[in-house]
Amino acid sequence: MDDNKEWFGEWFDSPYYHILYKHRDFEEARNFIRKVCNYLVFNENDRILDLACGKGRHAIYLNQAGFNVVGVDLSVKNIEYARRYENERLRFYVHDMREVFRQCNFDYVLNLFTSFGYFSTQKEDEKVICAVSKVLNRNGKFLLDFLNPYTVIHSLVNSEIKTIEGITFRINRNFQEGFIIKDIQFSDKGKSFNFQERVKAIRRTEFLSYFEKAGLKLIKIFGDYELNDYHAETSERMIFLLQK
Repeated sequence: MDDNKEWFGEWFDSPYYHILYKHRDFEEARNFIRKVCNYLVFNENDRILDLACGKGRHAIYLNQAGFNVVGVDLSVKNIEYARRYENERLRFYVHDMREVFRQCNFDYVLNLFTSFGYFSTQKEDEKVICAVSKVLNRNGKFLLDFLNPYTVIHSLVNSEIKTIEGITFRINRNFQEGFIIKDIQFSDKGKSFNFQERVKAIRRTEFLSYFEKAGLKLIKIFGDYELNDYHAETSERMIFLLQK
């Protein structure tokens, strides 16, 4: 790894990231997006920002459902891939979520599947939330989907081995200094690799503080992808719905 590059900048740009996570449950993700669409009642004139969109699969699905979507992500390679699917109502851009992207331009911002908590400082996390508030139109809504740190920490699988496409990934997890850390080691074509994922275990009360500072009002907290109510000690997710 390049010590001068933030971990997510290098890992998310790596082809091995997509190999390791190729078996993610796409159908669960699509069902969640459908439920979000039904709950928020998007219309064809709404402008939707998919913040930290990865390769754009959720933005692409939203666009296929008839909506006007922009996807942004820090990874150049992810955006290069996503741009294959662009059309008049679907665009992708390389962008750092800590910065404002088109002020007062969107009716909805979506940040899905724990695409948050990567930064080393609280100031950076707050900067993201403030940037989201600034890109929203008046009364615009923000949906932030994050892991529930309580249940994740208490059910942490310390180590596992996965072999995918002939590559054996050795994965170790721990909770250290407020971060859920995943160390990923493997070899390919005679070369050894070591990547690390670090997601901050941000508590509900901390998020509420971020939202208040950014001028966002909490509407609802869901606890899973079925949009059931949030329960602090048992829910899999913290899915915040907010309004400017």
